[in-house]
Amino acid sequence: MKEIQGRPLPLGTTMIGSIVNFSVAVPQEKECQLLIYRAGAKKPYAVYEMKRELGEVRYLALEGIEPSKYEYNYRIGGKVVIDPYAKAIAGREIWGRERSVQEHEVRGILYDKEYDWEGDMPLCLPYHSVVAYSLHVRGYTKHGSSKVKGKGTFQGVVEKLPYLTDLGINQIQCMPIYDFEECMQYRNYWGYGPAYWFAPKSSYAKSRDAVQELKDMVKACHKAGIEVVLEMPFTEDVSKQMMEECLRYYMIEYHIDGFILNPQIAPMEAIYADPILKKTKIMVHRTEFQTVMRRFLKGDEGMVEGVMYWLRHVSEKDGIFNCITNQNGFTLCDLVSYDRKHNEANGENNQDGPEYNYSWNCGAEGMTRKKAIVSLRERQVQNAFFLLLLAQGTPCILAGDEFGNTQKGNNNVYCQDNPTGWTDWSRLEQKKELHDFVKGLIAVRKRYPVFMPKEEMRGMDQARCGIPDVSYHGESAWRVPSEVYSRQIGVYYSGMAAGGEDCFIAYNMHWIEHSFALPALPRKKKWYMIASTKEGVLDKPVCVKNQRNVVLKERMIMVFAGREEDGDKLDRSGEKKGADVVSAQVARNRNDGD
Repeated sequence: MKEIQGRPLPLGTTMIGSIVNFSVAVPQEKECQLLIYRAGAKKPYAVYEMKRELGEVRYLALEGIEPSKYEYNYRIGGKVVIDPYAKAIAGREIWGRERSVQEHEVRGILYDKEYDWEGDMPLCLPYHSVVAYSLHVRGYTKHGSSKVKGKGTFQGVVEKLPYLTDLGINQIQCMPIYDFEECMQYRNYWGYGPAYWFAPKSSYAKSRDAVQELKDMVKACHKAGIEVVLEMPFTEDVSKQMMEECLRYYMIEYHIDGFILNPQIAPMEAIYADPILKKTKIMVHRTEFQTVMRRFLKGDEGMVEGVMYWLRHVSEKDGIFNCITNQNGFTLCDLVSYDRKHNEANGENNQDGPEYNYSWNCGAEGMTRKKAIVSLRERQVQNAFFLLLLAQGTPCILAGDEFGNTQKGNNNVYCQDNPTGWTDWSRLEQKKELHDFVKGLIAVRKRYPVFMPKEEMRGMDQARCGIPDVSYHGESAWRVPSEVYSRQIGVYYSGMAAGGEDCFIAYNMHWIEHSFALPALPRKKKWYMIASTKEGVLDKPVCVKNQRNVVLKERMIMVFAGREEDGDKLDRSGEKKGADVVSAQVARNRNDGD
C-alpha cells in the first residue's frame, strides 16, 4: 500500500476502489498517527504519520489497500483512539467481555461489503396509522423461553416478526443498537452513555457481522410492513454536526424509518429542516400522556380534563407517541402490582429509578394469591390498554406488556442483563387471554377510523352533520362530569368526521358504579357493544337493549359502535343474544356494586 494525499472531508473513512481516505479531528499541537492492522491482529502492521492538516483535521489516503483485509485505529498524543466515525468495530463481538483499546484489542473495520436491498426503501407509514412496540434488541429474545436461534441479536428480532405482525404491530422502536461500552461499574445493559455512534453493536449480531445483520433486520421488518425506529440519545460531547451526519447515515445506509432524540441535546430545528430527513419520523419522549393516564387509571381525582385532552391529542405535530409504560419505569404488570420501587438488586440501596410512578398495587405489594386482588389487577391492565390503544394519538406498547412481563418491582433495570431485565416469553402461554385481548383491541383501533384520525378533533361539527367530531358526556348526555371528584367520562366520536362508524366509550375509573347516558344516534342506527373490561373484545358486536343509558361497575370501560338498524336485521338471533349479554352485564354491574 502507498500513502498519497487525501482529503479533509468527509470525516472518517471513505473508500473508492483501492483507495481509502482517512480523516480525523485532532486537537492542535498533538501528534497523530494512523495505525493499520491486519484483520484480527492486535499489533499494528503499519504506522503512518498524519501531518497534513486543515484547521484541526488531519488526513491522508492509502492506495493499493484491500479494505476487507485490514483494520485501523489512530494514535493521538500517544493514546490509541478508535475513529468516532468508524462504521463497524472489531474485537467486541462477545457481549460482556472486557477489551482494551490501548492494547489494540478493539479496532475500526474498513467495511466495504456491498448489500442487496432488493429494492427496499423506508416505509413512510402515515403517522396516525402506527401502532408501535418498544423493545431492547438483546433483552427481547435473550431469555431461554424466546425459542429463537439468534437469542439476543438482530436475527432474534427477525425470528419474532411473525409474532409482531400477528399482534398488529407496524413499528418497532429499538433501544440503543450502536456500539456502546457495557463493561462499566454497573453493567450498562441499556446502552446509554458514550458510544461509537455510526457502528451497530457487534455483539448484537449472531453472525458477528453487525452491519449486514442490522440491514437484514430492517429489510425483513419492511417486508413485514413494520417500520424500524432507533433511539439515539446522543451525549452532550457530540457535536451538532456529527449528530446530523449520524442520522443521515443510518437513514441512507440502513433505511431507518425514524429516530427518537433528546430535544435538550440534539439540534432539532436543523434536523427538522434537513432535506435528507424530511420524510423520516423525528420523535421525542414525553411523559404527559403517561402521567395523566396512570393517575386516571388508579382513580386519582381531578384528572378528567387532562384525560379529555390526551384522548383526542394527535401525536404527529409534536413528534411524540403515547405510552403507559416504557423502559424507564415499571412494566404494566408491575404498575398494578407495586406501590413502590424495588431496585435493591441494582446495588444502589434502592436510591436509583423514578420515585413517582403513579402506580397502585390493588391491595397487596407484589405477587399474591388473593383472587380478588389478582382479578382487579387483570382488569386494570385491560383498562390501561383501553386508555392507550383507543386514544387518538399514536400508541406504543412496551415489549412484553401484552402478556404480563414483570421485572418484580424493579423500575430501573439499566444494569439487569439477566432474566429480570429480559422479556420472559413463558408468560405468553400463562397470559394468552391478555395477549388475545390486546391483539383484538389493536384490531378495533384499525377497524374504526375515529380512533386514528389524520387530524386532531376539535369538538366542532366539522363534517356539518349536526354533531361535533368529538363530545363528552356523563350521567346526562352532552354534560361533561368535570367536577374535581369525577373519575368517569363518556366520549362520543362522530364517524362522519373521520369516516366509518360512530363510537362511544364509557370510562369509569371510580371504585363505585356509574350510569352513563348514551347519546342519541341518527335514525336507523343503534348502539352495539364491541368491547369491555369484563367481556374483552367481542367476536361479533352485540346490540344494546337499552339505547339510552348503560351502567358500568367500578373500574370498567365499555366501547360501543353506532350501526345501521338494517345491519342487525341480518341476524335477529344474534341481536337477541347480544341484547341478553349486555342487559345481563348491566344487571351484574348493579349486583356487584351493592
